[in-house]
Amino acid sequence: MSLFSSKIQNVIGPGIIFAGAAIGGSHLMSSTTAGARFGFSLIVLILITNFLKYPFLLVGTRFTASTGMTLLEGFKKRNSLYLPIFLIISLVTGTFTIAAVSFVSGVLLTNIPLFSNFPPMDLSIIVLVICGFILIFGKYKALDNLSKILVSLLTILTFFAVISLLINGSLNNDLTATFFNPETSPWRLSNLSFLIPLMGWMPCPVELCVWPSLWMFSKNKESKYRPTVQEAEFDFNLGYLITIITAIFFVTLGAITMYGTGDGMLSGSGVSFAQNLIKLYTESIGEWSKWIIIPASFAAMFSTTLTCLDAYPRSISSIQGLLRGTDLGRIESSFEQTRFQNWMVIHIFASLIALLLAKSGGIGVKDFVFGAMTGSFLSAPVFAWMAMDTINSDLVPEINKYGKFLKLLSWIGLGFLLFFSFLFISNSFFGFGNS
Repeated sequence: MSLFSSKIQNVIGPGIIFAGAAIGGSHLMSSTTAGARFGFSLIVLILITNFLKYPFLLVGTRFTASTGMTLLEGFKKRNSLYLPIFLIISLVTGTFTIAAVSFVSGVLLTNIPLFSNFPPMDLSIIVLVICGFILIFGKYKALDNLSKILVSLLTILTFFAVISLLINGSLNNDLTATFFNPETSPWRLSNLSFLIPLMGWMPCPVELCVWPSLWMFSKNKESKYRPTVQEAEFDFNLGYLITIITAIFFVTLGAITMYGTGDGMLSGSGVSFAQNLIKLYTESIGEWSKWIIIPASFAAMFSTTLTCLDAYPRSISSIQGLLRGTDLGRIESSFEQTRFQNWMVIHIFASLIALLLAKSGGIGVKDFVFGAMTGSFLSAPVFAWMAMDTINSDLVPEINKYGKFLKLLSWIGLGFLLFFSFLFISNSFFGFGNS
């Protein structure tokens, strides 16, 4: 038994951290709002999006387990343009994503009496700084251990909240009818401004395919064990399954507690969003439930902030080493570790500036977070192609390349991402479908 537990401990890690990164804005905000506005009608779209993104997000895990290289090394070897493209987009999206998720984390803290009188911007800054200290001093081990705790906590708490609602008989026939016939149809072009962000971070942006690849090297160094392709994919699939299950949990919570109120849920300031979110839960479940919903919500956003603050600087530091030719970007030497920490500090300050600019411009939580989600979706086809092209290249042993099913799924997924991107651009900038 102890031998089995030790092996599981050596294998499980990057996939759970991936889940911690994914379960955040897409689940707490988009999935909950999807349930509030449209009942259960968008569950199918959420499942399809998860299904079609799967082959792209799996690439980093399979590539590294198969080749012993990071996916970023694979990008460099496959096409000289891939790394610069990834770097440019990551530099832009990284800052705003870290700022957005830390902002929501800070906002959620205002629901705790101890922090209720603090400005949410100050709390967001505190969250950022705490995450920075954890990662700088605790390094990968702290990230690994904390992610397991936070992901377990939020999964158990959201499951408990859903079960409590079902036991109380809150699921009625009118609500179950929304699977096929919601009062307000989501399938209108006017709803693209909500659907695109929902898909953009569901379960996460496609560029996250690189992150498990990088974490695997830190995990292998920590555990002194290199997993097989099957073991690495078991870890990834476990994390991926958790992200799907928790997304359904949050849709269910939104549908049962808030159906018919979703249009106004994200309006107003960040504080009003957080207060509305908790208030609507407690009114439906009971006042006691705030001690479930608040920790679950904060765990979701804190884990996302922690992992994003690690992964974006880690990726950019790795790319810097690869482009300069000084190292392989695996964050193994003390020099690489110092460079990685420097990028982390840069991202903290850049995110603080983004937060202050958002505050001075009066940007609400909806615009801030949904803007980052939209950008992630529109850049997704680029990252999807890079991932698909690399996993099926000569860099990967034939036995580990994608077979017919995953290749077909990749092409369908790429077409799905391109279609909705063009539809969104046509509708937003050229008025297609507005007349």
